[in-house]
Amino acid sequence: MLQDVNRWTRGTGKTQVALQFAYMVKESWPDFSIFWLPVLSMESFEQACAEVARQLGIDRTSDGEDDAKEQFQRYLSTTRAGKWLLVVDNADDADILFGSKEAKGIVDYLPQSKEGVIMFTTRTLEVADSLIRSHDLLRSSAGIDTLLDKLTCLPLAIAQAAAYLNKTRSTIDRYLQLLDSTEQNLIDLMSKKFRDDTRYDDSANAVATTWVVSFDHIRKRDKAATDLLMFISCIEWKAIPRSILPSAHSEVRMDDAIGTLCGYSFVVRRGNEELYDVHQLVHLATRVWVRQYDDARGVTEKSISNVAGVFPSDDYANPAVWRAYLPHALRLLEDDQGCKVEKRSKLCLLVGQCLLEDGRTREAGRWLKESCEQRQSLDKSNSDRLISQHNLAKAYQANGQIKEAVKLLEGVVAIEAEVLTEDHPDRLASQHNLAGAYQANGQTKKAVKLLEAVVAIKAEVLAEDHPDRLASQHELARAYRANGQTKEAVSLLKYVVKLKKRV
Repeated sequence: MLQDVNRWTRGTGKTQVALQFAYMVKESWPDFSIFWLPVLSMESFEQACAEVARQLGIDRTSDGEDDAKEQFQRYLSTTRAGKWLLVVDNADDADILFGSKEAKGIVDYLPQSKEGVIMFTTRTLEVADSLIRSHDLLRSSAGIDTLLDKLTCLPLAIAQAAAYLNKTRSTIDRYLQLLDSTEQNLIDLMSKKFRDDTRYDDSANAVATTWVVSFDHIRKRDKAATDLLMFISCIEWKAIPRSILPSAHSEVRMDDAIGTLCGYSFVVRRGNEELYDVHQLVHLATRVWVRQYDDARGVTEKSISNVAGVFPSDDYANPAVWRAYLPHALRLLEDDQGCKVEKRSKLCLLVGQCLLEDGRTREAGRWLKESCEQRQSLDKSNSDRLISQHNLAKAYQANGQIKEAVKLLEGVVAIEAEVLTEDHPDRLASQHNLAGAYQANGQTKKAVKLLEAVVAIKAEVLAEDHPDRLASQHELARAYRANGQTKEAVSLLKYVVKLKKRV
């Protein structure tokens, strides 16, 4: 019923429909009490609970120091509350409804009674889907009390169990057998990890058991979906772009693998976007599974290799992509599993370059320095080693570490002078940046001399309106001005302005 109502009332007043239903219940069954709780925020929910407690005349002193939410929950869960309908209105925010790592959700404060019925209104597909899956599971009565006891009535565990039953067409009795046969030492391990990293407390066992059953089923039947889940365990659990996921050989196979993970409620798609989320507890459970039963280091290496292969350059046309990828790349780099130097150093470089473009200079310096250190064993003229040093010097200068920038760039320029032609773009770029570092360090005459040489070479090999040539001329004009050569600075800047105005 919830699914149908949500579909045909989109944008037409779900609250009004719920209100009409509440009046129908009151007219048909006068002995039902009706409670209406808005849940736009935890604060609005608590205020509503307090008002209900006041109207019911619940004695606060008898309930100790429990807050209004707990008093409301306790009272409606007792037989003295009688029959009731509870309308949870505007349940649009999944975090508020189901809770997070930091705090309980509203569902944790809802009463449980055979005499009561809870109705939700929501405009959010993620919330509706989670509630519907739980509803589909609960429509079956066989073994449901036993199952709910095992799952400690935790909404996430119930939703996952429902997903498994819907996907496999299995019975509750069969599912209970699988739960009982789940390896206990794994559950103990997961529960310990959960208690260390989250505040789910006793609910951890319920989630761990349901997750293990579902993952075992996926691993035996769908390698592509398993590979995706392994990869997802290494990156951030929110806002995962489809384009960062490892290829599954074809788009059709990729769609099937993602569909499998969505079908088991491991992954949730954000509306019509190509972005996916994983519940934080499920994400943690996946990580624990990989560390216990798979080659965690190998999974990490493979994931880093994949991200390094798709991570964009710091080109001005790519900021939207790299900003979407950065949280996932950083999560990978922070992982302590370790991996092959070549793969990690490449990702460190790409991440550092983009962080530098975004003005996050301290973070950029950290990863660019690691890239340099990992490539230190390469030949001193190796292009990868020189690129890492060049970019680290840029980060040093941006971060005010001018002397370090000068020293590093002088070394790069000296090596490139030995192995590259004088008009090679990399050599000219290093000289341009070294001149900028000289000027920042007060070595103005050195900056002028070096930039004059760079400008002269670029005048021979680049068109007069080429951006790189204009940039060096602009930098030379600044150096002239700092060196007291005002006329030369004015003349060159006029020329640069004239060309920029034209192009």
